[in-house]
Amino acid sequence: MRLARYLWRGREHVGVVWGECVYSLSLRDPTLRDVGDVLERGEEALWEARRLEAAIRRGESALPEDAGARLSEVRLLPPIRRPEKIICLGLNYRDHAREAGMPIPEEPIFFAKYANALAGPEDPIPRPHAVEQLDYEVELAVVIGREGKGIPETEAMSYVAGYMVLNDVSARDFQFRTGQWTLGKTFDGFAPCGPVVVTAEEVPNPHALRLRLWVNGELRQDSHTGEMIFSIPYLISYFSRLFTLRPGDILSTGTPPGVGMGRRPPAFLKDGDEVVAWIEGIGQLRNRVVPESFIEE
Repeated sequence: MRLARYLWRGREHVGVVWGECVYSLSLRDPTLRDVGDVLERGEEALWEARRLEAAIRRGESALPEDAGARLSEVRLLPPIRRPEKIICLGLNYRDHAREAGMPIPEEPIFFAKYANALAGPEDPIPRPHAVEQLDYEVELAVVIGREGKGIPETEAMSYVAGYMVLNDVSARDFQFRTGQWTLGKTFDGFAPCGPVVVTAEEVPNPHALRLRLWVNGELRQDSHTGEMIFSIPYLISYFSRLFTLRPGDILSTGTPPGVGMGRRPPAFLKDGDEVVAWIEGIGQLRNRVVPESFIEE
C-alpha cells in the first residue's frame, strides 16, 4: 500500500495511491490529516486504508465519499507533517566515509533534523544566501509504525510501518563550522521526502534496493542499500535503547558515496539546479534549488 499526504481543492488530505490516482481517507474521517495520524490510530486506521485499497482494486471506488484525484491534479506534501523525531545517520556507507576522509564508524553517528526541514517531493530546495556549500544526499527513510523502547534487534522490523525517499540536503560550510552537524542539516526545506510512504509488506527486503541521484541529469550517486554499515534492525534496536520510538518517527539511514563535497573538485549545488533522488520500489523526488534571501547568517 502507498500512503500520501496531498493538497487538493484547497484542503490537505491523506489517502491511498493507486496507479495514477489518489483516494482520500480524510473525506471519510476529517481528523486524519497525514500518514502520522493514520499510524497513531493504529490497526483501526490502517484497516480502513486497506479496505479502501481493496475497494479500489475491485473498482468500487466511484462512490462520492471515495472521490479520487489524479496525481497530476494534486500537490504532494511531506507524508508526515510533524514527526516527533527525525533521526539521521552519518557515514553509514563505507565508501561515503572514505570520500569524506573520515574513519569507518564503530557506532552509529547520530544527528537530527527538525520538522521545519521537511518538504514535499517536488518542492523547491531553498538556499539561504549565507550557504555556499549546498550538498545533496539520497537516503532510504524508515517510518516507525508503533511505540517501542528497548526493542530487540530480532523484533525490530515489526516496528517498521514503511519507507520513503529522503534527500538529506546539507550546508557543508555550516555542518563543519563547529563540529555539530545539525547546524548544517536542518535549515527550512532541507529534507525533501516522499513521494509516498510505501508500507513494509510491499518492501520484503529493504537492504536490497538500488538508490540513485542525479543533478541536472548527471548521475552523481548510484549504490545499493545492502552497502549500509549498520542495518535497519540494528539501528532501530540501538536508538530504542536511548529513547522511545513513536509512530511517525522518521529514521533516515545515511547516504552512499557521490556527494558533492566528495568530488574533485567539489561540486556543490547552485541556484537553478534540479536534483532527482530515486530509490527502487519507493519512488523519486524532483526538487529545484532556489535562492532564499531572507535567511540571515
